[in-house]
Amino acid sequence: MPRFTTSDGLSLYYSDTGPGTAQPILCLPGLTRCSRDFEFYAQHAVGLRMIALDYRGRGQSDYDPDYSNYNVPKESLDVIELLDHLGLDKVTILGTSRGGLIAMVLAATHKDRVAGVILNDVGPVVGTEGIGRILTYVGKRPVSKTLDQAGAALKNAMEAEFPGVTLERWQAQAEIQYAMTPEGLELRYDPQLRTALMEQIATGETPDLWPVFDALAGLPLGVIRGANSDVLETGTLTQMKERNPAMHIAIVPDRGHVPFLDEPEAVALINQILEQAK
Repeated sequence: MPRFTTSDGLSLYYSDTGPGTAQPILCLPGLTRCSRDFEFYAQHAVGLRMIALDYRGRGQSDYDPDYSNYNVPKESLDVIELLDHLGLDKVTILGTSRGGLIAMVLAATHKDRVAGVILNDVGPVVGTEGIGRILTYVGKRPVSKTLDQAGAALKNAMEAEFPGVTLERWQAQAEIQYAMTPEGLELRYDPQLRTALMEQIATGETPDLWPVFDALAGLPLGVIRGANSDVLETGTLTQMKERNPAMHIAIVPDRGHVPFLDEPEAVALINQILEQAK
């Protein structure tokens, strides 16, 4: 099981697949997700070295005894320490939601380690409706008792944003998001992540992320947006394009936050940025 130890002593899990000589793509998941969230994309990553990280407190990584360390700057440092552990000078980053925020911070702080960036349904401004929806579930144990029930619940909750997605896909997503234990379904992350998030929000300080987005200038950059997303709003996407005219955009129909990344539009954009980042 591939792991590395951070400078503050946590053991973090990562996956590393594909030919070692191939161009590496580093997959960074969303706020409550883990490396398994890229399983749908993996079948399209033929010939690539694909690395995916479980952040501290997520998936198979250690939980942090200090929950205040569940923040983007600390998680960005963990990414750099992973690259150092692997001996990689630079990678192209595929960042879903929280992972995209980390990618932007890395462009601002360690641009020499970044070959290109693909942002999956995230930008420097997070929609207020999206934030509100996220807060309804972060840190809360699922009500469903089985994975089948959880899959059905996901389909019911997400049908408006993801019309036509099959029950089988949602059941596969449920298995990625939740762990089956003798006591029932459990989160695959530290519930204290909610405490960290709420305390960060309670400060009332909303960081201006446009400067870190602007740090992406000069890098191959692509943005994937779910057409029904409440996190990456159309107005924000328009401003992003105005500030970075070289940015490539893919709109994925019948998807909200976030696309699964096996959609043709998403795969095509990822391949385009990887080609530019060589």
